[in-house]
Amino acid sequence: MREIVEVAEAPLPILAVSDFKLSGWISVCHGVWYNIALTVPTAIFLVFLLYQSRKSYWKLSYGRSYIMIAYYGLLWLVSVLNFVWCILQAWQCTPGKEFSWNILSLLTTSGMLFLEVSLVAFLLQGNNHTSGLETLTRTFVISGIIVGVDIFLKTIYVFGFGVDLFIDSNEKTSLVKWGLWIVHKLLLTATYGIILLMHHSKWRERLPARPAFYKYISMMFTFNAVALFACLLMQNGADFGFWLYNVTVICYHAFYLPFIYITFLADFFQEEDFHLENAYYSEMKDAGFFDADWG
Repeated sequence: MREIVEVAEAPLPILAVSDFKLSGWISVCHGVWYNIALTVPTAIFLVFLLYQSRKSYWKLSYGRSYIMIAYYGLLWLVSVLNFVWCILQAWQCTPGKEFSWNILSLLTTSGMLFLEVSLVAFLLQGNNHTSGLETLTRTFVISGIIVGVDIFLKTIYVFGFGVDLFIDSNEKTSLVKWGLWIVHKLLLTATYGIILLMHHSKWRERLPARPAFYKYISMMFTFNAVALFACLLMQNGADFGFWLYNVTVICYHAFYLPFIYITFLADFFQEEDFHLENAYYSEMKDAGFFDADWG
């Protein structure tokens, strides 16, 4: 009887290893629902971008806006990086993958931060339909400096001091890690908060007169304030802070890029439809297509 039990139990570890290879990428670390919540929205948004790519290409080609071309290309690049980051969550818990995960996380978060900073920097300069290379260069230089400093500091702490800044597969409290994230979220919250205060001050005229801009700023201020609160809870060892922090991670990686597209780029493409119709009408009128209407 004892031998039968031993034989029956022997294959179980092999089956467990096989299951891990087949489905471990979605079930390990944070669990199935966390990974699904990250992966599904990012995949849907990528499919949407691919579906709209041909139409967007022609609109951008006609508009010849360097700013919109640059941001659309950057949005594509960051979206692909973010999707790869979402589907490779299991790397956090895979021995030997720590270095690869840190590199991927650094590239992904830096790309999203560059998009976030450059968008605010550009909109604060005025008209977001400017097509000049000077505005684009100035915006990207400012954003590049800010994001470059951020990358430099994160690289030192992750690879120099061994701080698990991008590994959230456990709930161990790290004062250094959460202290860094507190500073990071505090700076972002303060930036968006200052812009909101400017909107209600005598410097209001220096801000772009676009309702979408203030909705975006309000949403980002609220989001970063919640993320800051979650980091503060984690700094003090509160279990609820880890859950809240995971919610903010899902919201940022799954919905921030679609939020940018809906708030700014979709509006640009819709306006381009109007300009294209006017252009086609003018060309047809010059060619004499409407002369019969006056006969």
